[in-house]
Amino acid sequence: MKVLVAYASKYGATEGIALRIGETLSARGIEVDVRRCKDLDGASGYDAYIVGSAVYEFSWRKAARKFVEDNAEVLASKPTWLFASGPLGAEEKAKEGNDALTDSAPKQFAKYEELVHPRGTTVFRGAYDHDKVNRGDRFVAWLPGVRDLMDEGDFREWDVIDAWASGIAEELQGADGRT
Repeated sequence: MKVLVAYASKYGATEGIALRIGETLSARGIEVDVRRCKDLDGASGYDAYIVGSAVYEFSWRKAARKFVEDNAEVLASKPTWLFASGPLGAEEKAKEGNDALTDSAPKQFAKYEELVHPRGTTVFRGAYDHDKVNRGDRFVAWLPGVRDLMDEGDFREWDVIDAWASGIAEELQGADGRT
């Protein structure tokens, strides 16, 4: 069993999640490649796929969108899971009273449900360090009031990420634990 964990990350938080998913699968005896979407020429050669991206303005990063759309036929023919990262803070509820993680799902999840039929989708909390933000993004973050709206810190819930990846490993290995 060989799994590709493909990701698109701008500042490294999503990359950390992808690496953790790869470590969890590997610890369960599954062969794993963890690669940036933009560094992949295609998706063939794997038995299953996990694709994730940071979310900005309710959208996956371009490299992840391109990877899924260019490889939709291959992804649809194999077990595939999708994840997103991005919401900051520890609040369980969004301002409107809805679940904060559900409300943060990228708009691509609905489209990709039809395109690749993922076995599961999830949203993980992200991380934000204002000092790592590039100049263009920093300009926006410095606009009056914007920086105050951005919770700074690492909000990734490693136990939640580990549990999700372990569930994928169990599904891939079946009830008998074989790969």
